[in-house]
Amino acid sequence: MNKIKIHFLGAAGTVTGSKFYLETPEQNILVDCGMFQGLKELREINWQPLPIDVSKVDCVLLTHGHLDHTGYLPRLVKEGFHGEIIGTSPTLAITAIILRDSAKIHMEEAERANEEAYSKHRPAIPYYTLEEAEKTLGMFKHAEKDEWLFLSENIRFRFRYNGHIIGATFIELELFGKLFVFSGDVGRREDPLLYSPDRPEWADYLFLESTYGNKLHPEEKVGDILSSLIAKTINEGGNLIIPSFAVERLQTLMYLLWTLYKENKIPNIPIFIDSPMGNNVLSVFEAYPQWHKLSLKEYRAMCDHFNIITSYGDTWKTIDNPRPKVVIAGSGMVTGGRVLTYLKQLVDRDATTVLLVGYQAEGTRGRQLLEGAHEIKLFGKYIPVKAEIHHLESLSAHADQGELLHWLKEVKNIPENTFLIHGEPSALDAFRVKIKDSLGWKVQVPHLQEVLELTI
Repeated sequence: MNKIKIHFLGAAGTVTGSKFYLETPEQNILVDCGMFQGLKELREINWQPLPIDVSKVDCVLLTHGHLDHTGYLPRLVKEGFHGEIIGTSPTLAITAIILRDSAKIHMEEAERANEEAYSKHRPAIPYYTLEEAEKTLGMFKHAEKDEWLFLSENIRFRFRYNGHIIGATFIELELFGKLFVFSGDVGRREDPLLYSPDRPEWADYLFLESTYGNKLHPEEKVGDILSSLIAKTINEGGNLIIPSFAVERLQTLMYLLWTLYKENKIPNIPIFIDSPMGNNVLSVFEAYPQWHKLSLKEYRAMCDHFNIITSYGDTWKTIDNPRPKVVIAGSGMVTGGRVLTYLKQLVDRDATTVLLVGYQAEGTRGRQLLEGAHEIKLFGKYIPVKAEIHHLESLSAHADQGELLHWLKEVKNIPENTFLIHGEPSALDAFRVKIKDSLGWKVQVPHLQEVLELTI
């Protein structure tokens, strides 16, 4: 008999901070290594050392490259990790882009906080530096999808295609003959750019994301909504600002807007892409065409249609440009990035429209705007919100409840336990009841820092 200890170090009872640590007799494995985002009490956990001996972690397996699945990696290295960080090639390419970008933002924010003295920390220090991020990238090891790889005599794993973002996978981890399945973030069945997710056929222990465990995405006519908002922007001589995640959401928006233009459903309004990270992600789409639906010819024609901003100086030129325009800028939940500069200058104008796309976590500015906040805090100052706020939920890269249940339907056995992760409490509880009632499975909702011991 073998004892396995599972530490729920993140994404337990909340959506972000994905970290699941498995102590086994042969290998100690960390599945994902993300940062907490959103509520202040969660973000503060990012600054605390992990409650494990990090030097004993043998490897990290990454489901995909998003910050809430990879953003803690440089801190892990700082705390003494010296093993391998394993992911698919596009996942590691995305992770490298995100960690470098994140490090630059942390360094810039610390510098600005020190100059303007709005941080309570004296001096403010970056969460990690570019040098620390680069050291982390040196530990990357690429793995092919669908290929079983052994970590030790009785432990092997493989990555399987999962939609969501380019490179994303779910992980099948076999420990001493038992199959542990980590869903990562499950993608949509009808994604404009990505293929439908593969589905697991067996799971002894299942770790299942529940971001939309209590919801079905609305049937929205996305093209009509975008066309209508662009017409309004032109008529009012204003700005349509779309905060967007740099990975996947940005490329999806570009594809939808380019298609609308080709079909003469929108005029040739200037559309600015202001996301240095997003520009780098576009190169990943070019490098890994087998991971998405676009041909190289379509991809290049699409990119040529947009005004892609590369310098911060051009950000200000775009803001000062009086013409009606569309600006797509990071970040998707308005937690950082170039979109903050646009909102600081333009969110207090009646002719501005802000279109939020996808999930807005608790404690983020995106959620505040969604819930009708009359002001938001940007760079230490409160700015009145006079812009009109809209929300497109159907562009989410996460499967909804129906799609998650469909994802489970290929599982031929009844798992010994299903752990619901990556969800806010209301979503977790609703999904727990749904799975129990519809499938009859044993379902558990672990809490943050919970440690479970299994004998297998």
